[in-house]
Order: sequence, then C-alpha cells, then structure tokens
Amino acid sequence: MSVQQRFGEGHRILVSGGAGFVPSHVVDALLARGCTIVALDNFVTGTKDNVAHLAAEPRFTLIEADVAEGLPAHPALVERFDAILHMASPASPTDFAKLPVEILKVGSAGTLALLDRAVADSARFLMASTSEAYGDPAVHPQPESYWGNVNPIGVRAVYDEAKRFSEAATMAYHRFHGLDTAIVRIFNTYGPRMRPDDGRAIPTFISQALRGAPITVHGTGAQTRSITYVDDLVRGILLLLDSRETGPINCGTEHEVTMLELAELIVKLAGSESRIELVERTADDPEKRRPDLTLARTLLGYEPRIAPEEGLRRTIEFFGQ
Repeated sequence: MSVQQRFGEGHRILVSGGAGFVPSHVVDALLARGCTIVALDNFVTGTKDNVAHLAAEPRFTLIEADVAEGLPAHPALVERFDAILHMASPASPTDFAKLPVEILKVGSAGTLALLDRAVADSARFLMASTSEAYGDPAVHPQPESYWGNVNPIGVRAVYDEAKRFSEAATMAYHRFHGLDTAIVRIFNTYGPRMRPDDGRAIPTFISQALRGAPITVHGTGAQTRSITYVDDLVRGILLLLDSRETGPINCGTEHEVTMLELAELIVKLAGSESRIELVERTADDPEKRRPDLTLARTLLGYEPRIAPEEGLRRTIEFFGQ
C-alpha cells in the first residue's frame, strides 16, 4: 500500500496546539514539505521553546490563542486553509487533575470551532485522538472497532471523554456536512521536547535516572504500554493526512513493555545507579495498552521504524542537554 502525498508546497495548514510536544514535530515535517503553517497555542502546556528554531521561517506563524474561545482576529487566519490539524489539549496524567476544565473545553468548544472553520474552508480536518479512548481495555490488543472501557466520572475522564466527544463531533461533521475528515488514535509517544514534569512514565523515569533519584514505578510495574518514538508517529499522522481515509486509525507500535522493564531499560541506557521504588498506583490506570495496527498497515502502508533502545537513547540525550 502506498499513499501519495497530498499536502506540500503551496498548501496552507492550521495546527492547533502547534507549540506542544507532538504537534511541534508535525509542524517541522509539514514545513519540510514546503507547506505554510499557522500554529495556535495558549501555552498552557506547550512552549515557545519547541518552535524557537522557526523564528526566522517566513512560512511559519505562531499565534497565542485559546482555540476553545474560538479563532481570534489575526491576518494569518484570514486566508483559506487546505487542512486543519486539531492537536491542542493537555495530555498528561498530571494535567487531568490540574487542568480538567481546560481539557474539556478544548475537546468540545475547541473541536467545534475548528470543525466549523474546516467546513467554511472546505479543508481536510484531522483530529488527533488517543488510545485513552479505549480506557482500561478489556480487549487486547485494541482494534479500532473496540468501543472501549472508560470510567466516565473518573479522574482520567476529562481527557478520555473529551477525545471521545471530539471523535463523535468529527464524524457528525463528516456525515452531515460531507466534511473531509480523519481521526488518528495516538498511542504512547515519547521523544525530544517532552516536558520533564509531564507525569508520563518515560520523561519521569529519564529525569529521575539522570539525577540518580529513585525510579518511581506505580503499582507492581506489571502494567504495560506500547511506546512509539515521535518520528514514527509523525510519519503515521502525515500518511493519514495525505490519504482519503476517515478512520479512526491507530498509530503507534506493537512493542509492548511492562513499566518495570521500561524503568530498568532507561536506568541501563542512562548509565544511572538509580534504584527502582514501587509507589501507589493512580486511579483508573490502564492495565494493558497495545494497538492493533492492521488498518494502519493495510490502508496507509504504515510501519514503525525506530527501535525502543534507539528512541530512548535519543530522548535521554535530549533530557541531558
């Protein structure tokens, strides 16, 4: 399966959350194709440092704005967009308790505002959803046909349900307005530009290992995740963007590791003497997480390329700078 590039030189693309970890890498990839990019970010969790290298790039505009409050009046937003990528949302476990209302608003009002703009522009709309849509899955690995097992009133629900609402809204606009849409369900991703304090396992473990501090593993450490290096994820997102597929389509890797194995590997790669310390497990923490990549392979020709050891080495190097 081969997907032909659909967006490149001469195309204008709007990216919400464009100064965030994953979106900033997507911005880089689209600029490398020759696209003109307008990025929106309210800097609640994103940072200008992630796009500082683009300060002199004439095809890149960064606008400080909260998409949940609608699109602001700005000259860069007047002209039509060929594609809109909605990637804005706090996404870390620590954010769920600190920014619950912001997460709900960007996943509802923010999604609707960008869908309306996509209709007005006849743009392709790509919604960045999440493996959290599956909750604590009772089916393993998780295919896109699985409806999930989400606690709708748990602490994680603000993120899980906001993304599920975004998916429902995206499909409603696709069916009612005939909008060209796509939904990608992103699995655990890591790499340079992650926040050291974002609460997810890899940046937490790396930061602790580099300090020589205890590596805090939740529960027994037997719970699993499938970790994806950011370059692989970006490639999958752009394949979906270029395609005519609606999705949802999983994007990630099938390399499943326990949290204990991950902690031990990071200690080894960092050359650290940190010891592993088991701590209380957080509420509704999923037991297992691994994508079924059948659709990504057959419809997009997607295949992850970066081995965990290589990706983790690059990430440790970034954190050590």
